[in-house]
Amino acid sequence: MSHDTVRAPSWPGYAEVHRVTTLLRRESVGGMLLVVAAIAAIIWANSPASEAYFALRDFRFGYEPWHLELSVGAWAADGLLAIFFFLVGLELKREIVVGSLRRLNTAIVPVTAAFAGVAVPALIYVAIVHTQPSLLAGWAIPTATDIAFAVAVLALVGSHLPGPLRIFLLTLAVVDDLIAIAIIAIFYTSDIALLPLGVFAVLVVVYGAIAHRARAWFARTPWAAWVVLLPIGFAAWAFLHASGVHATIAGVALAFTIPVAASRRREANTMDLAEQFEHRFRPISAGIAVPLFAFFAAGVSVGGGDGLLRAVMDPVTIGVVAGLVLGKPIGILLGVRLLTLVTKVRLDPALKWIDLAGVGLLAGIGFTVSLLIAELSFGDGSPHTDDAKIAIMVASLLASVLASCVLLVRNRRYKQLARDEEVDADGDDVPDVYQQPLPPGR
Repeated sequence: MSHDTVRAPSWPGYAEVHRVTTLLRRESVGGMLLVVAAIAAIIWANSPASEAYFALRDFRFGYEPWHLELSVGAWAADGLLAIFFFLVGLELKREIVVGSLRRLNTAIVPVTAAFAGVAVPALIYVAIVHTQPSLLAGWAIPTATDIAFAVAVLALVGSHLPGPLRIFLLTLAVVDDLIAIAIIAIFYTSDIALLPLGVFAVLVVVYGAIAHRARAWFARTPWAAWVVLLPIGFAAWAFLHASGVHATIAGVALAFTIPVAASRRREANTMDLAEQFEHRFRPISAGIAVPLFAFFAAGVSVGGGDGLLRAVMDPVTIGVVAGLVLGKPIGILLGVRLLTLVTKVRLDPALKWIDLAGVGLLAGIGFTVSLLIAELSFGDGSPHTDDAKIAIMVASLLASVLASCVLLVRNRRYKQLARDEEVDADGDDVPDVYQQPLPPGR
């Protein structure tokens, strides 16, 4: 089969590149807050005042008859993180309806990369811990990519990287989140209570019907969503929590009911409702929900040299680090390479394999969702949970450093190419001194 003349359709144009660039700038602040919160938690959890940290994290409050008497850490993981997943759901739906995922031929490369980037880390983890079956429950920990952390790093080191590479990373991370959501829903769900699950489904339908019916009102009235949709959304979240399905899935389900395409009566230069909600609620997610979750999830007591040695020797630690740092880039590159070999799909001309390698390393930053899966895998109180969290933070740090090294070199290369193009366009390849007009009489 000849592949010489066939190429995937061109990537989206300036409008979507501009939207992704704006997203990267906005989430860079959230990524920094995430890192600061995690560092603060680690310092406090290993300080002389560590008992106060764990007492705060384990303090329980809520209404027990509704199964809502939870610890502060559980409220952060199940409740606040639902806001993060609501934003993920909005991004997913926008990409499916009007973005890169709406055309299969355009989406196939990052989608394939995302699936391969999930499968290979899981296989590496299983290969490392297979001799201890009790540890296999953590197979999904190294499969997730932290979209906020990853795009924050890219925003800091990739000012001149090509637009298609940024879109590739965003699409890959969004699909990766979708896979992680499916993994949590399927593999990390306890016994399901059908009655609360049915009530949840009804509330989601009501939520979506109201959002569609009154989309113009919600778009032009900022307080309307807080008064009308928030109580319904909270009730849906509570019933899903009571059903046994992990409650963060409620955020995605509710987000998928928000209308994305502009209505026919929409005025020019106005955003659709999903874009309005994304604009309004992202500061809450990036500035409050995710940092608080990281603060209560990342606080691991190392326990001195013995505890650190145990963590280093734990197969869970080795499997998670190897899965994120090695498995992610290997899976992404291998998936894309196999796709281009067995199909007629080709990379966008603006993308180079070394660029994809940098993005593959960047995808090894598995912070927020990986921490959540670590808690679901082994449960609170298990030493393997703490070891997995340590591994996630070490792997995320390694992945961000390695990716930055690759992407900074590529960024300088693209910056130089941009300068050369400007010089060629201006005709300034001849020194100015030789372009001055000759004086009169010469």
